[in-house]
Amino acid sequence: MIRRLFLVLMLTVPGMAMAAHDVRPFVLGSLAQILAAREDRPFILVFWSLECQYCPTELKMLGVLKQRHPKLDVVLVATDTPNDAPQLAARAKSYGMGKVEQWVFAEDMPERLRFEIDRRWYGEVPRTQLYDQAHQREVKTGLINQKYVEDWMARNVTLDPARH
Repeated sequence: MIRRLFLVLMLTVPGMAMAAHDVRPFVLGSLAQILAAREDRPFILVFWSLECQYCPTELKMLGVLKQRHPKLDVVLVATDTPNDAPQLAARAKSYGMGKVEQWVFAEDMPERLRFEIDRRWYGEVPRTQLYDQAHQREVKTGLINQKYVEDWMARNVTLDPARH
């Protein structure tokens, strides 16, 4: 209830509206919404947090790949709170990820969100889910390296505009 009131406040207070637009509330059903918006398209879904020690390394690496390959679809979901939206947007931007779709956990019980995402996930971050065109996913908990992502991209992402 308090988080929902905060979201209403974010939309009405000048200066906070930008953060509300940049970082969407991730609630029950948001994962289905993200998947539906990318039907038949591969993408990378990254769960991260401001408090995560390894997340900056992974997000910076993905930011470099995104800059080199603009067609790479990356979605960020922060496991923080809606109160952190301005800081989340600023941090993502500093990692070169300011233009990717961003979400933040916005349920009173984050355990419900984690259960909906993966019943075996207890909240460790970074957690990266790489979805192929059929939305079969590879899940990696902990820091992933650039070669791993590039190998996945070679198998799943059409980066050459001439091949469309």
